[in-house]
Amino acid sequence: METQIASVLSKVDPGRSPVIPHRSTMEEKPTLRQVFEAEESPLLRFAFGLVGQREAAEDLVQDAFLKLQAHWDDVSNPRAWLFKAVRNLALNHLRDHKRETRLDNSKDFKSSAEHPDQSLGRLEAIGTLQLLVAELDPTDRLLITLKYHENLKYDQISQRTGLSVGNVGYKLHHALKNLADSLRRLGIDSPAG
Repeated sequence: METQIASVLSKVDPGRSPVIPHRSTMEEKPTLRQVFEAEESPLLRFAFGLVGQREAAEDLVQDAFLKLQAHWDDVSNPRAWLFKAVRNLALNHLRDHKRETRLDNSKDFKSSAEHPDQSLGRLEAIGTLQLLVAELDPTDRLLITLKYHENLKYDQISQRTGLSVGNVGYKLHHALKNLADSLRRLGIDSPAG
């Protein structure tokens, strides 16, 4: 069964999955250049979503990669580490520059758009969820990818992985329950953060 899952993992289109699989002890760690090439764009989008300024987002991502380089030997999951570092740097940036980013509350600036605090909470929840998914067991991560990224039904997932339909449902249920529990422990109770 492990070889079936490994063969399915190798068939999943890496361009479609936003997650670089967590390396096992047998796999080789990617180089810093490979991580940079794979993660720079997603990190820039994530940082821009948090701070709303392109230049600041670029600076935050650059700082995160510099910190990763300094701690490279200690980091086992570079993608998760980078997203967490960008999140923390963005929160520090927002705290340090909150007077610069606030707008006057006059009627001229009223909008039907989501309040910035709600938007930030939603983006933070998404980023945290991405970190938690990146840290999942490769089988659970594959099942979530097949279910939610490829929109496959349980019987289709069963055919692709070699697991029984019941086992697919069981494993997905427990993976999602564990993700929800982790999010609650981190203080995220809703998609809005």
